[in-house]
Amino acid sequence: MSEAINTRAIIAMSGGVDSSVAAALCLEQGYQCAGVTLKLYKGESSCCSLADVNDARNVANSLGMDHYVLNFTEEFDDKVVRHFVETYEAGATPNPCIECNRSIKFNLLLLRARQLEFDLLVTGHYARITKDPVSGRYLLLKALDEKKDQSYVLYCLTQQQLSMSLFPLGALTKNEVRKIAEDKKFINAKKGESQDICFVPDGDYGNFIEAYTGKTYPHGDIIDLEGKVIGSHKGLIRYTIGQRRGLGVAANTPVYVAAKSTQANTVTLAKEDALYTKSLCANDINLITCEDLKKPLRVMVKTRYLQAEQRAVARQIEDDKLFIEFDSPQRAITPGQAVVMYDGDIVVGGATII
Repeated sequence: MSEAINTRAIIAMSGGVDSSVAAALCLEQGYQCAGVTLKLYKGESSCCSLADVNDARNVANSLGMDHYVLNFTEEFDDKVVRHFVETYEAGATPNPCIECNRSIKFNLLLLRARQLEFDLLVTGHYARITKDPVSGRYLLLKALDEKKDQSYVLYCLTQQQLSMSLFPLGALTKNEVRKIAEDKKFINAKKGESQDICFVPDGDYGNFIEAYTGKTYPHGDIIDLEGKVIGSHKGLIRYTIGQRRGLGVAANTPVYVAAKSTQANTVTLAKEDALYTKSLCANDINLITCEDLKKPLRVMVKTRYLQAEQRAVARQIEDDKLFIEFDSPQRAITPGQAVVMYDGDIVVGGATII
């Protein structure tokens, strides 16, 4: 408490229950707090709407906190939405939540917090931060509630960012968070979870990308593993590795997207067994527990947010390239997604699958 009394914390308040409870817990711990809500997207969005801003302000007022709104729409468009579109155009599948954390919340917002002389950035993420007494490095850990754990989308945080961040919900369950919100009579105590990608609320990525770019993406051939044409696709941006629905191809057995070629403008379909591979390469590395991997490291790995962890060995084969070999073949490893490595509850680091 004595340290907290003189520590100024800015709370990123989305209007949801998690960040609201994070604010309340920080106040109880003695931090000097102010809330901030980010306006991120100009069009229709499942977050940062006027209603969300009003919910955040209502909670801040009930807690006796100042509340501000920062307009980051141009930066969000440049760093997150454009990255999303360009990644799809390149034939990969992005994770915009990771890019938003990397470029906006823990970069631009943290810089703004420092300019305003705040010491900490607080968010409602379900994860934990601690400091290793031996190495002196800040560590990112899973939340105690593994069903809500968000460490996967936070692997990109640097040592400096971790040193200035606080996740008060890391040791709580979602039910406990809701109970705190109800006890405090927060207006958003029973508010639902935000789903999917906030700036594509209807989930139709293809239509969104075409509207955003003003382009029409050329149709092309759907082929099998032998190169035989078996159908026509509606533009590569509408397909991702492992996809089964919406293929428009009649087959006696279920088939899935196994590959895409931007050069040939083709989508390759195959039976499910063709989706399995034993290794991957990744770049854009961010390591948390160490500066680099000096030798092969036995780790647990996730290649998508909701995947169960898989046993693997990670090798850093270049300054910015990881090679990860799994104990058993993995289904639908997808370029553009993140591969995140764990040692127990500790996030070793991660990278972007190429």
